[in-house]
Amino acid sequence: MKASRSAAAVAAVAAVAGTAVLAVSSPAFAHVSVQPEGTAAKGGYAVIDFKVPNERDNASTTKVEVNFPADHPLASVMPQPMAGWKIEVTKSKLAKPLETHGEKISEAVTKVTWTAADKGIEPGYFQKFPLSVGALPEDTDELVFKAIQTYSDNEVVRWIEVQQKGQEEPENPAPALALSAATDDHHGSTTAEDTAAKTETTASGDSGSSGGSDTTARVLGVVGIVVGAAGVAYGVLAGRRRSTGSEA
Repeated sequence: MKASRSAAAVAAVAAVAGTAVLAVSSPAFAHVSVQPEGTAAKGGYAVIDFKVPNERDNASTTKVEVNFPADHPLASVMPQPMAGWKIEVTKSKLAKPLETHGEKISEAVTKVTWTAADKGIEPGYFQKFPLSVGALPEDTDELVFKAIQTYSDNEVVRWIEVQQKGQEEPENPAPALALSAATDDHHGSTTAEDTAAKTETTASGDSGSSGGSDTTARVLGVVGIVVGAAGVAYGVLAGRRRSTGSEA
């Protein structure tokens, strides 16, 4: 009976493990996505990474295009240089100029294109494409980017379907960047002054804790010496009493 139960348990575990492997290998989990390095706060600046996996076994990804949302244009978009990739930044005139830091911006980046100068993203690998962007809008909770992935065999995959609330994830979802609440400094990161102040406070706190620990150790040491001396004295007195009693 116990053997049959054990066999059933092993079979159940194997079934769950098999399901997990299938889920990981499913194409739905290998789409183009975007995540911030740290936080992407409303009204601030952030570095965001577009993660592009290669989903094919016999072709490499040779081109990636990311289109920026027209309803929330970004005044500043700067790509990071990448070895083996040519980067093209496309700007367009805005129907309504943006105002940032007291300056009006009449054009904004509408698309960034990475084209492989070498092998690109080979089968079994993924690549991150980082961008510094800002200022992030304050009137929305997310930014949706439409991406186009081109393979070496000329296959084109369009990651442009917008996720609808309450519905299943579409087959080719567009990368969506979730925005967090605005920060006080509107830069989405801690300032140098804040870092220095925290470091000084931490150092002071550590010093105080060290002083308190030293004092405690000294007190315990004195108490130990006193207790030890008392024990020795008690032992000597007890020995004398035994000697006196035996002589009598």
